[in-house]
Amino acid sequence: MSKQIGIESTAEPQSSVDFGRRDVLKLTGAGVAALGAASLFNIPFAKAQDMSNGANNFYTSDQVTLEKVAFKSQYKMNVAGNLFFPNNLDRNARHPALVVGHPMGAVKEQSANLYATKMAEQGFVAMSIDLPFWGESEGEARQIVSPDVYAEAFSAAVDFLGTRPFVDRNRIGAIGVCGSGSFVISAAKIDPRMRAVATVSMYDMGAANRNALNHSLSVKQRKEIIAAAAERRWAEFEGGAVEYTSGTVHELTADTHPIQREFYDFYRTPRGEFTPASANPQITTHPTLTSNVKFMNFYPFNDIETISPRPMLFIAGDQAHSREFSEDAYKRAAEPKELVWVSGAGHVDLYDRVDLIPFDKLTSFFNQHLSA
Repeated sequence: MSKQIGIESTAEPQSSVDFGRRDVLKLTGAGVAALGAASLFNIPFAKAQDMSNGANNFYTSDQVTLEKVAFKSQYKMNVAGNLFFPNNLDRNARHPALVVGHPMGAVKEQSANLYATKMAEQGFVAMSIDLPFWGESEGEARQIVSPDVYAEAFSAAVDFLGTRPFVDRNRIGAIGVCGSGSFVISAAKIDPRMRAVATVSMYDMGAANRNALNHSLSVKQRKEIIAAAAERRWAEFEGGAVEYTSGTVHELTADTHPIQREFYDFYRTPRGEFTPASANPQITTHPTLTSNVKFMNFYPFNDIETISPRPMLFIAGDQAHSREFSEDAYKRAAEPKELVWVSGAGHVDLYDRVDLIPFDKLTSFFNQHLSA
């Protein structure tokens, strides 16, 4: 049966970032990833994590062992992962496993490691991954948008997990946080080996780019974005600097929109800031401008009902600016399905605020649906 549940909370040097000229994705009530003007100076660097309000993005556990791994996708690209499992794991037995995807523009060290660690504490073999073109995964140019390649990374993760001698390949599930929620749905539609799927603070990256939040982007504005990206391709093809778009602003001003402030608090402060070796602080979170329009052709919720009878769990904060995407996916999905609202939680809260994230619900969901 379908259920809607409310949970009360417990307590690159030659590249450039192009923001101002294409500030058409309005953050009214609200646009998608803001393009507003941003300074590339005075960028904060993480030194000691800000753990206020229960935030603990860089959580580690003495109950869990971490192994760095890499494996090939069908595109013969190395996908990097962090494999977590309980210290007392019986490697002579076969166990349920989970693959965890990070928010769009992030890397596995942001949110995905936390979720994988927490689920490993509950007895699962759990692996966070870097999407191709991001973090430690392969792919050139860096920070390219390619929804199909992203979705394939989840299936490649299932390939890897299902060939480990201590994993039961018939008991593999997936968790997608933010943008990865839409990528894992896209993957699960054509990969029935994902036996149960959960999303947290999901963004439909297709709808978010086509329409912006609350459908605040007009078709005329969409066409302007597409035209600007197409025009930029000429310059980059002839050797011009790569331009980046979207992502999180690098400083706050009096005019910074509340949604951008929410992302800034995670990505630009010690709370969650992380710069992988493949990037630099000026471009973290920013996809390339010319590739970002590929999201316009991304429709992850079409045919979502075909995932049934495999179960789906949608978790979102009841105060989240992104709640429309979980609502839409839940409405379209077939049984069995659940929609869980976390009381008092916003979108980014569920990235790392361990006092709000319903890990007990995730545990019970996967224990039930990945049982032997």
